[in-house]
Amino acid sequence: MKDRLSGLYVIIDPEVARGRDEAEIAREAIAGGARMIQLRDKTRAEAAQLPIAKRLADICRGNNVAFFVNDNVDLSLASGADGVHLGQTDHPLAAVRKRVGSDLLIGASTNNVEEALQAEADGADYVSVGRLFSTGSKADTRPATLDTLRVIKAAVSVPVCAIGGINESNIDGVINAGADIVSVIAAVVSAPDIREAAQTLASRFEN
Repeated sequence: MKDRLSGLYVIIDPEVARGRDEAEIAREAIAGGARMIQLRDKTRAEAAQLPIAKRLADICRGNNVAFFVNDNVDLSLASGADGVHLGQTDHPLAAVRKRVGSDLLIGASTNNVEEALQAEADGADYVSVGRLFSTGSKADTRPATLDTLRVIKAAVSVPVCAIGGINESNIDGVINAGADIVSVIAAVVSAPDIREAAQTLASRFEN
């Protein structure tokens, strides 16, 4: 499972998707080369999210793609997701790891070396670094830089994921700074052609 933690990571947020079907977004993103998918839904109740998360888990499983749910451990377990992504203000990572054991992969949002090292020590399978560039997807994120990414990459042994305003114009610099994984939302989910947008970004990992 951990061998899937690399490449393009598409986060599906219904507020950004603007009515597009989550399953169709996932299928098109995967067809374009996405290797990881995340459902991040801050508006709907867990009961409403469960059938969507199950569909996404099935799609990802059938394509050998890792599927994560944002924040919600119970939804991750109930839907058959591969993992859960935790922010700094979510459930303590160490407690979640103790609860789920090896049943779930865990990603963790970090903003500096200290947080990244602590996340790794607490059992994170990858750490996200951001936000690297301005983004309209999430208003309360703390800024980070490519230098932050480089320092964290040198400090931890788990894969490092870059996030925050990444698109076709800046992804090369992010990969060159050491990102194993690149998370995007609007650059794919809001694109007129989801498959083409994902393909353009995923191909940068091959250069």
